[in-house]
Amino acid sequence: MGACDVCGSSEGRMFTVSMGNQTGTFDSFECAIHMMAPACEHCGCRILGHPVESEAGIYCCLHCAREAGNPHQAATAEHSTVAVPAQGTTAAQG
Repeated sequence: MGACDVCGSSEGRMFTVSMGNQTGTFDSFECAIHMMAPACEHCGCRILGHPVESEAGIYCCLHCAREAGNPHQAATAEHSTVAVPAQGTTAAQG
């Protein structure tokens, strides 16, 4: 499949990631994140989770959005459920 687009390695299990019109070949998720994940407009870290987005930019967290002068307010969840299966079990689908 070729070499990793970031580090040049051709060892291990190669895979491709496509996002929008960009596609890359990688040997690790670390390299894929380095090339494909968006960077915070304020601190520059790669955003791996849910970003704070606005017309002014994309941020890794609400703190960085506010530090950059973005007045974005966090959404208030009315109800949130997180189910974590017990060790050795699988999550039931409902």
